[in-house]
Amino acid sequence: MFFFISVRGSDGISIVHGPPKFRQHEDFGSDNSPRCRAMTFSPDGSLFTWCNGQSVIVVDTSKFSLVCRIPKEKTQCLDFSPKATHLSIWEQYTASKDQSAGVNNLEIWNLQAGRLVAGFSQKKKDTWQPKWSEDESVCARSVNNEIHCFHEADFTSIATKLRLQGISDFELSPGPPPFTVAAYVPGSKGAPSYVRLFKHPNFDNPASVLANKSFFKADRVKLMWNKKGSAVLVVTTTDVDTTGASYYGEQTLHYISTSGESSMVQLAKRGPIYSVQWSPNSKEFCVVYGFMPAKATLFNIKCESLFDFGTGPRNDVFYNPHGNNILKRDMLSRISGKSEMWSRKDFKLISKPQASDSTYFEWCPDGEHILTATTSPRLREGNGYKLWHYTGKLLNERRVSELWEVKWQPVPDGKFKEPTIDYSAAVSATTQEQQKTKDVYRPPGLRGLAPSVKVHENEPAENMKPKEGQEISKSAAKNKKKREAKARAKQEQEVATQEAVRSKLPPSSPASPPVADTTLPPEKEKKLRNLKKKLRQIEDLKEQQRSGKTLEKNQLDKMAAEASLIKEIQELELGS
Repeated sequence: MFFFISVRGSDGISIVHGPPKFRQHEDFGSDNSPRCRAMTFSPDGSLFTWCNGQSVIVVDTSKFSLVCRIPKEKTQCLDFSPKATHLSIWEQYTASKDQSAGVNNLEIWNLQAGRLVAGFSQKKKDTWQPKWSEDESVCARSVNNEIHCFHEADFTSIATKLRLQGISDFELSPGPPPFTVAAYVPGSKGAPSYVRLFKHPNFDNPASVLANKSFFKADRVKLMWNKKGSAVLVVTTTDVDTTGASYYGEQTLHYISTSGESSMVQLAKRGPIYSVQWSPNSKEFCVVYGFMPAKATLFNIKCESLFDFGTGPRNDVFYNPHGNNILKRDMLSRISGKSEMWSRKDFKLISKPQASDSTYFEWCPDGEHILTATTSPRLREGNGYKLWHYTGKLLNERRVSELWEVKWQPVPDGKFKEPTIDYSAAVSATTQEQQKTKDVYRPPGLRGLAPSVKVHENEPAENMKPKEGQEISKSAAKNKKKREAKARAKQEQEVATQEAVRSKLPPSSPASPPVADTTLPPEKEKKLRNLKKKLRQIEDLKEQQRSGKTLEKNQLDKMAAEASLIKEIQELELGS
């Protein structure tokens, strides 16, 4: 079976063959309009649509024949229903004196009949998409503290409503009926935020509430259902981290099932949650989290750790469609583009493909090939896409002057068998890529020497650590001694710092004669507490810097003020 890749950029829309052909599709040709703002395939890959600044065009991917053309020149977003019977179109919201309530900028079209069946006013782009059940029996959207459900694509009347004051976001469960609605309500006036699961369609029945989870630290959430619709993962984020560990808010991960079970996922390292991904089997999920170098852990639905992948430069995770391969990428460090390909079955490291400057990643539906791309506006130079084999071998590369988007054509489930992992091919491909890798610049005096300092000391995966009582290799023993020596030096440095601080303070002598009460005035006592608090914060920053975290300029400025803080503390205590 052949499948395609759609490409959208300043040169318009084009369709190219996937492996093994990699050439322009002869039946599609191209649309050279520079105003192509959106494109998408239907979930089964049978239809393809795009907007070229004049109209929305829908074609059949079997021969790329025209299905319909809709005159919507300002279209910004497109989305098919699960069975590709309907197409949702969103334009930027506008209002005028004549239409103060705004125009219907969200439209739903029946593709078989080629006619408009529903129109709504939808201001927010982030939540514009109507939520469909997989069998298309339910279509839902959020409207002013309510979720409106339409049944059997009949948009003339609302079949059921879920009234929930303050609702901010919701997700309809995938899988077979009965369906479940996961709804999020932000906290207000001291009340906590919460996510609640409701059984469709009898929302007014108290028995329809399947589960409830409250959070006191949640300014916004991300809801992620597993494929079966039996459980949802909730990533909560606060705008401000009250612990002071991060300027970008605090995050936690929670698990809620339709059977009523809920729990907080205990993560083994402090820091942000970069990526969470359900396995296609719905029985496990992988999380990448913690200050760099980030940790990656696989959990079961009891929120118990199944496997620890150790730490490394990664901040994204992707299962292939069959769930037998897991890839973790460093999408923040675009220059290196380092990746790790792991086998899920035996937790073996398959390959380490390296796609520098990548801003986009997607598994091919066959579970063997990978698409990476460098897109604008995130990166303005070096735009293009690459096709890889999971073993790390680069198969095809194409440069595009200004690339905005690239996508694999989806296929129905079951079209491809689970690929068998070829470790020998992976080793060969990885070796070839390593030979192409350029060394970093080193001054002439340091060339040929091993680096004396490592920025990060990565923790190996749990199956790569020596077991208790097991003899380790000479190199591993040498590295262990280095780590232990580094830890001792770090501890000695901390003790020396504390001694230095104490040495600058007046010595206390047990033989000193009794003196008068040296209690400071309240305002000086308060100032002294604040100064000591700042000193503790500086010690925390030093610890973060030693662990490899890159500090902000204001944090470095705070550390530079340590000497003046110590002097001020001395003056206050001596002047008491």
